[in-house]
Amino acid sequence: MPKRALITGITGQDGSYLAEFLLEKGYKVFGLVRRSSTINFERLVHLQDKIELLPGDLLDHNSLISALQKSEPDEVYNLASQSFVPTSWNQPVLTGEFTALGVTRMLEALRVTNPKIRFYQASSSEMFGMARETPQSEKTQFYPRSPYGVAKLYGHWITVNYRESYGLFACSGILFNHESPRRGFEFVTRKVSFSVARIKLGMQQKLKMGNLDAERDWGYAGDYVKAMWLMLQQDTPKDYVIATGITHAVRHLLEVAFGHAGLDYRDHVETDPSLLRPAEVNHLKGDASNAHRDLGWKPTVSFEELVQRMVDADVDRLRKGVENPSPLLAAL
Repeated sequence: MPKRALITGITGQDGSYLAEFLLEKGYKVFGLVRRSSTINFERLVHLQDKIELLPGDLLDHNSLISALQKSEPDEVYNLASQSFVPTSWNQPVLTGEFTALGVTRMLEALRVTNPKIRFYQASSSEMFGMARETPQSEKTQFYPRSPYGVAKLYGHWITVNYRESYGLFACSGILFNHESPRRGFEFVTRKVSFSVARIKLGMQQKLKMGNLDAERDWGYAGDYVKAMWLMLQQDTPKDYVIATGITHAVRHLLEVAFGHAGLDYRDHVETDPSLLRPAEVNHLKGDASNAHRDLGWKPTVSFEELVQRMVDADVDRLRKGVENPSPLLAAL
């Protein structure tokens, strides 16, 4: 019998890469999707005949129980959340409902349905926020600086509590920024790669940006979903930082992206104070040595190669006449 997995957030970047990865491993893959007329299935088009989608919502406890009963999974990967930091300032209560309490609803549904199911929670480097030390490891003190970071921290600690209180195999991956050509247009890396492609093709001239000096530890999403799976294959559930251990400033992101297109970012980028966060997170760098040792995990795609892939994919996308109507107004 093949293993069975249920993925929340399957329509997102990580969900689509994880679904591909699990299918390659021989899994029967189920995805939880909200009933909505605006769901974007673009990332799953090539997988739609290989996966089964189930209706469900992290705001509705009964729908989660129903999805678990129908899918009978061996593993649950909770990737769904309100995942864009700037939006969390505009919608802090909704962010808390999805990103924080949604984790409790899923854990409770799992506990009452089948406590033997292994559970992965998508935690975030944003929980470190104003980092108390560099690099950040599993032992670093948390200091979130946004409603999103606070909500992720709740999700992280409720997962720990269910593991320690009920003996569930539940663990969190504290993932640092991870990108790909499937990244949402609201995120800074995709905003940059898409705008570079448009400028390269003469479709726009300027790109407005926020803080160019903020630094992030950026990796490739395809590498990071493998780490999620590896965590659930261990004998003992533990939480792990997943990161490259290398930081780059937004300014360097611009240099690489524009340079790959034969352009100088200084000719096209304008800073816009309205794109700055109310509380900035200036420097995040992860220490994934425990994941290297215990999981045998290491990143395979360099930052430069990642950015170049994203620019190439967006140039190709635009040359085929595919545009996305979403406004590109993201800050980091």
